[in-house]
Amino acid sequence: MSEEAMRLRALAKINLGLDILGKRDDGYHEVRMIMQTIQMYDVLELHRSKTPGISLVTNLPFVPSDERNLVYKAAKLLMDEFHVEEGISMKLDKSIPVAAGMAGGSSDAAAAFVGVNRLFNLGLSERELMERAVKVGADVPYCVMRGTALAEGIGEKLTWIPQVPKCYILVGKPGVNVSTKMAYENLHLDEIKERPDIDGMIQDITNGDLYAMVSKMGNVFEPGIIGRYPVIQEIKDLMEANGALKAMMSGSGPTVFGIFDDAEKMEKAAAILRESHLAKTVFATETYNREGGFANDK
Repeated sequence: MSEEAMRLRALAKINLGLDILGKRDDGYHEVRMIMQTIQMYDVLELHRSKTPGISLVTNLPFVPSDERNLVYKAAKLLMDEFHVEEGISMKLDKSIPVAAGMAGGSSDAAAAFVGVNRLFNLGLSERELMERAVKVGADVPYCVMRGTALAEGIGEKLTWIPQVPKCYILVGKPGVNVSTKMAYENLHLDEIKERPDIDGMIQDITNGDLYAMVSKMGNVFEPGIIGRYPVIQEIKDLMEANGALKAMMSGSGPTVFGIFDDAEKMEKAAAILRESHLAKTVFATETYNREGGFANDK
């Protein structure tokens, strides 16, 4: 496409480890998470327009196309700050499940930040985009950055980690939606029995030891959400019975992902999961990794 237009992939994320340390005075929760981008994505097309203003269309009727949409918010934030007089029209084609714990909306917003920055030659670095992205949502700075990262604070303090060892990811989302609000309502901090070993995982990733990393994974949201939706446990069990080294809920759920060390094993497990009808969305893919440092490489 020309510099008047752009087509960007907004990649989904999974949480390899998710720990909640406590509630802060401002009402947010203090988190420690290992985030990982995967090769599952929405597509955002952006076109410069001589007519001022922002227009957004989506392929899903229930996804808003006004200021309630994070894509719209991100574009507006940059265009207002830099007094962009031209307009922009955007088309969002969603494939990442909605309300699934995969940061689909946050990744779409990140693509809007990157796209508007490029289309209008605003000259912002990745770090400068990430500083603005947190105003739209806690996961958005990570979605600008992508790759493997430790997220702390409310999720906005990011430390890049050398890429996760080679593996294959099977995604299964049951036909239920879980809001982050519901996940926190079902989380009792004083009752958490098992936590992921985040520091140990970082060491294992750095050492390139997939099997050691997998043994330390965990998500403290799981017990509360599985208690409400037992199908999540059924999907986990099915994946692990069919070759997953570990299957776990991503983020606040309900999506489950399984980590495999072999692509053929993953494809076989995907076929079995589809036949089971436990999951509404089944997607077999692999991780996305960035080669060190920061690079605005949408």
